[in-house]
Amino acid sequence: MEKNKVELSRLSQKQLLKAPKHIVEATLKWVSSVERIGLLETRKTGGKGLHDEPLSGELKGLRSIRLNKSWRLYYREIKDE
Repeated sequence: MEKNKVELSRLSQKQLLKAPKHIVEATLKWVSSVERIGLLETRKTGGKGLHDEPLSGELKGLRSIRLNKSWRLYYREIKDE
């Protein structure tokens, strides 16, 4: 099983300070799941309601998960070799 580490950008950390409590909890739950069981397993098992999807256009190369109707979390996979 590959090790995963999630690093939140400064902007993300700043935005989470202003976000509603349930959004912060959903984000931390997703981060914990990715670090514990991996991104692929999180997509398969824990991510059913999160609608993990690749983005296109100006945001090509990023993926997003939906935390609720109003909030999305954007992320980029970085492969270490």
